[in-house]
Amino acid sequence: MLCVDCAPRTIYLWGKTLELCSLWQLGNPTNINLLQVKPRVNKAQTAIETQGVKHSMNPFDELSIEEAVRIREREVPVEDILAISAGVAKSQDVLRTAMAMGADRGILVEVNTEKEGDLEPLSVAKLLKAVVEKENRNLVILGKQSIDDDANQTGQMLAGLLNWPQATSASKVEFQGEQVTVTREVDGGVETLRAKLPMVITTDLRLNEPRYASLPNIMKAKKKKLEKKTMEDYGVDATRRLETIKVTGAYPSTDQISKVSLMMIQSLHRERVEARLRMSMV
Repeated sequence: MLCVDCAPRTIYLWGKTLELCSLWQLGNPTNINLLQVKPRVNKAQTAIETQGVKHSMNPFDELSIEEAVRIREREVPVEDILAISAGVAKSQDVLRTAMAMGADRGILVEVNTEKEGDLEPLSVAKLLKAVVEKENRNLVILGKQSIDDDANQTGQMLAGLLNWPQATSASKVEFQGEQVTVTREVDGGVETLRAKLPMVITTDLRLNEPRYASLPNIMKAKKKKLEKKTMEDYGVDATRRLETIKVTGAYPSTDQISKVSLMMIQSLHRERVEARLRMSMV
């Protein structure tokens, strides 16, 4: 969440913690190589086994942190950058990374996801609404989706609950006082949206390139404020409305994973080049 005078008064950043069990090669320098991680379904066949697996930040949420910091660096009067995550206790490591990247403080809402299951998008949206109102935020930046469930719903639900304007899948964000202009890619070109704060923005891959957290900033982040809360503190019921019947997996070979990963990287590179060309022609 971002707080800006006459602009974003507070930036609120939702950060989802991910177990490194997918085929993505994430950019955080402390991440393990995902090609060495073979996802395993738990014995109950209800989810991926997460015991002993290193956690990392959802890459779309990394973009939201980077953009919040860049907004401040563009001398927009940002009062406060708040990063929040909901999950198990070790999710605080992800928040420390967010603070090392430039967030001022963090809130960890502790949820026993291993016992109760992951939060559903509506529960997350209700949690964020409660935090926005309690913290007096006027700008929320969050990833358009998480790469584990790919729901792509939380930002839209949050905007609806708050009755705020929204701009999803942002590839460029600009401020002029309280006016926010967001460029987003659509089929065949780009779309430009403009609205006044308060506002909800979700990030797309071409918005920016997240910075690495330097060692000095990692050390500074250890001294920044990190609050621990519960869903009950915000009056939010996290009861799941959906039931996972069964999870099964057929795992490709390491060679297949390497080929798929290479194809994904090449495709993303082409998309970024094409996006820059389209933006330069606008």
